[in-house]
Amino acid sequence: MGEGRLRRSAGRAGKGVTAAQARRLALALPAVEEGPSYGTPGYRVGGKLFARFRDEGATLVVGIDQDLRDGFLQANPKAFFVTDHYRNYDWMLVRLDAVTRGELEDMLRLAWSRKASKRLVAAAG
Repeated sequence: MGEGRLRRSAGRAGKGVTAAQARRLALALPAVEEGPSYGTPGYRVGGKLFARFRDEGATLVVGIDQDLRDGFLQANPKAFFVTDHYRNYDWMLVRLDAVTRGELEDMLRLAWSRKASKRLVAAAG
């Protein structure tokens, strides 16, 4: 899966991911640790935050290069968005009820690979 590209489900079937499913996807990545981040569960690799839940738990904040972010926002604006708070940072918000499991899995892997060591990324293949 190339950077900046997400899997598409045929007919967008299976849209919507629960918070529990999102948590399992994040923890399935190599060497991920769960811990608090601004009062919500966050996910780190090598001590570096790559994703966290927002207060209400229906939205995940995921790290992304700003130069890739616009493509994601245009590809699925119902699932991906940015608030003014995150506009100048390398983060994007994901509505769990509007994203497919494949899209979220790809987004989390991309965010993880930005923060993981080169050695860990290479070992994960």
